[in-house]
Amino acid sequence: KTTMAKEWGYADHNGPDHWHELYPIAKGDNQSPIELHTKDIKHDPSLKPWSASYDPGSAKTILNNGKTCRVVFDDTYDRSMLRGGPLTAPYRLRQFHLHWGSSDDHGSEHSVDGVKYAAELHLVHWNSKYNSFGSALKQPDGVAVVGIFLKIGHEKHEFQLLLDALDKIKTKTLRQAMRMRPLTALGPAVSQGKEAPFSNFDPSCLFPACRDYWTYHGSFTTPPCEECIVWLLLKEPITVSHEQMAKLRSLYSSAENEPPVPLVRNWRPPQPVKGRVVKASFK
Repeated sequence: KTTMAKEWGYADHNGPDHWHELYPIAKGDNQSPIELHTKDIKHDPSLKPWSASYDPGSAKTILNNGKTCRVVFDDTYDRSMLRGGPLTAPYRLRQFHLHWGSSDDHGSEHSVDGVKYAAELHLVHWNSKYNSFGSALKQPDGVAVVGIFLKIGHEKHEFQLLLDALDKIKTKTLRQAMRMRPLTALGPAVSQGKEAPFSNFDPSCLFPACRDYWTYHGSFTTPPCEECIVWLLLKEPITVSHEQMAKLRSLYSSAENEPPVPLVRNWRPPQPVKGRVVKASFK
């Protein structure tokens, strides 16, 4: 029986401290997330406001890949776009996903003056001048991620639309069965996790009222950790309820026929800033 390559994850044996063994860039100079220290952040008056125009019809599916829940969008043309802010071109929305912890007092990847939030939402966009997402990954300005903090308070109705779909993707799909199929049968959906239709959703309903942001150059917070990201971290968190967070933690990182393993810790700890400058769009 062939052994699969060691798969990255968040456990002791394959967690963030080990990622660089398979993905050396994880020890690079532009890694994310980072700790934000607001006293060191300068307001940059040249930073413009940003705007998102999303087509609700571009939302396609929701999936559980054993590491997060992800909503996937049609990015074959300029349908759902992010513009302005630190960006010099329009970026296409490809997917959004979340990071969360085992309890309400932590779970976000970025922290602000030592404050960790319960979760962090990442909306991933790519610069369509690079023709494909794959090409964009090789460019320093290839990808733009809007990061939104989630804190505990009153329920957010818009977030519930997402949570209600989680019952369809409780577990991740099995890769074992996939491996037995001939290679030609392996479509693009393979090893993506349990997937369900999820359409007619405009993720801008999850944005906070205030559009102030911090920006810096960084990386994906999951392997391969490519350093191609312009980050826009929104200053104002959105509020979700304790019950809503519990629903997120009800997902499993295990497959249907495996002993259940709750998906409750999928955040990467802060990485060294290494001289990078974080700028604020606000005073």
